Amino acid sequence: MSPRRTTPWPAGTPCWVDLITPDIEGAQTFYAAVLGWGFGPGDPQYGGYCLAEVDGASAAGIAPAREGMTPAWTLYMGSDDVDATAAAIIDGGGRLQGGVMEIGPMGRMLVANDPTGAQFAVWEAGGHIGVGVHNEPGGLSWEDLRSADPDGARAFYADVFGWSYQPLAMAGPDYATIHLGDGPPVGGLGGMMGMDGFPSHWIVYFAVADTDAAVAATEAGGGFVLSPGFDTEFGRMAALTDPYGAAFWVVQLTGEA
Repeated sequence: MSPRRTTPWPAGTPCWVDLITPDIEGAQTFYAAVLGWGFGPGDPQYGGYCLAEVDGASAAGIAPAREGMTPAWTLYMGSDDVDATAAAIIDGGGRLQGGVMEIGPMGRMLVANDPTGAQFAVWEAGGHIGVGVHNEPGGLSWEDLRSADPDGARAFYADVFGWSYQPLAMAGPDYATIHLGDGPPVGGLGGMMGMDGFPSHWIVYFAVADTDAAVAATEAGGGFVLSPGFDTEFGRMAALTDPYGAAFWVVQLTGEA
């Protein structure tokens, strides 16, 4: 079991993830079965936003979709100064979706698109640090960017978040792991990997105790299996969607992951 996080994540680290869904109760039922989550009560002050939890530790957020919004998962990167990050996003050719938002005492955030169109968000922690559970069942365990311009994306995120990269040849010639300085990998970035025609997008991975059981729970809960379980040296993986179309991956981690 990984240690639970209780302090803010370093700037530039993927630190939070949340879901926009048209049916919060239905999403809770689905993800409880697939990922084993429990849920705190929705907060009317924040539009019914609620926290998914593993043994009381925050794993993700779930928010009601407003009219016209597509159900989807959004990945957040940590920042010590969200205003400075907003300026860097604009300078790097990205686009802000509105301005910086104050989330009461919880923190400050923005939503943006990188120059290739991939959506992401930025979180400056206040009372809410981001994920408290990671790299164990129910926790965020990995994130990948599928980009139509991986070289341009690498340059953008290096400028905005200070990322460096190390090639991972086994994942393809344009794929690299993401690092903060000389630290361990915090994600990956590469080309579309056969998804040509789709827009650039971030993919989030959640750890599970049993990938095949998560696939079965997805099917039983009305979700869709994009890619059934397959084995990798990092663990058995599958690509799934919830009943409303939001895509995510699951991975049954190996001891070496």
